[in-house]
Amino acid sequence: MARPNKKAPSRTVEIFCAQCKTRLFKYRKGGKGALLKCFKERIVEDDTHTPCHCPNCEQCFARDTLIRGVPAFKIIGGKATMK
Repeated sequence: MARPNKKAPSRTVEIFCAQCKTRLFKYRKGGKGALLKCFKERIVEDDTHTPCHCPNCEQCFARDTLIRGVPAFKIIGGKATMK
């Protein structure tokens, strides 16, 4: 499998908790599809205190995993939104 592009995309989106609307992080997203995974190297600003948990409501919104050999967060469906 191919690794993600080394050149980060220029478009930044903000990721919010779906339950309490707290901002989780700012992320450089490529493409126009849904948010399924977030590569850690593309996170610009991280507002979470513990990885994969919302700092406000403590809901788990993702799983820490390796995707194509690169550390990433796999987003759980319906737990996070982007704008």
